[in-house]
Amino acid sequence: MSASSSTYANDVLVSADWVEDRLDAFEADSPDLRLVEVNSPESPDEDFPSRYEEGHIPGAIGFQWDEDLSDAVERDILDKAAFEERLGAAGITEDSTVVFYGDGWIANWFALFAYWEFKYYGHEDARVLDGGKDYWVNNDYPLTDDVPDHPTVAYTARGPFESIRAYKNDVEQAMESGLPMVDVRSPEEFTGEIIAPEGLRETAQRGGHIPGASNIPTASVLDDDGTFKSADELRELYAENDVTEDQAVVTYCRVGERSSIAWFVLTELLGFEDVENYDGSWTEWGNTIRAPIEQGE
Repeated sequence: MSASSSTYANDVLVSADWVEDRLDAFEADSPDLRLVEVNSPESPDEDFPSRYEEGHIPGAIGFQWDEDLSDAVERDILDKAAFEERLGAAGITEDSTVVFYGDGWIANWFALFAYWEFKYYGHEDARVLDGGKDYWVNNDYPLTDDVPDHPTVAYTARGPFESIRAYKNDVEQAMESGLPMVDVRSPEEFTGEIIAPEGLRETAQRGGHIPGASNIPTASVLDDDGTFKSADELRELYAENDVTEDQAVVTYCRVGERSSIAWFVLTELLGFEDVENYDGSWTEWGNTIRAPIEQGE
């Protein structure tokens, strides 16, 4: 596990060494251990092997965030039946230990969205490679272009567990009640200077943020090497923004993926009991007529 994982509420982070020691098991037909790389639609760095086909951890399954974990027509996550079909085809059962890692935007950017979606459908044993693909590549761990061919299995999902998901009406209630909302986008997105990160298409008509939200950018929860900061550092970071575990918290970003990192930190690493990820995020809120917004700091 991660060197500092003992200070976290839940033991859900694994180290690169932990993964490397189990490469044979990840490559095996047995579904006990499964490794999943989750890619974003665009590649941030042409010199970095961020795409699955450009090199991945041996034994890793490749999921594309917008194709394999989302319903592009509904602009939603997969429904339960589609989720079960996708996982079964990848050789994942409900009893598998699944380890996620992400590509080279922000460490584990899209991997944590997958983790959140798995938890929404009740997958029990999910872990995250601390530091993601950035850490793995930058520290010279092995890569391959071999694609595993795991046997198809049956997957039966539990849930959905709505307690970890926020919808627009939940955000409206949080705003009216003065509950903490964590906007994890960049300061430029938060103020309305830009609508989307550079290189990504704009998905909203207006810029700004939900009234009452605090801006705690995703990168602020990570150390320079992409691994998570200690529990004490994370707790202090959120407390400075009046986000404490005695209140319900809503996290959001542009399309719900970066905010799943904040959801993961608050729920899994710090042990907050009532955290919801608003996966509609600014794409929904910024396009809703008459939805209130604030601009500037």
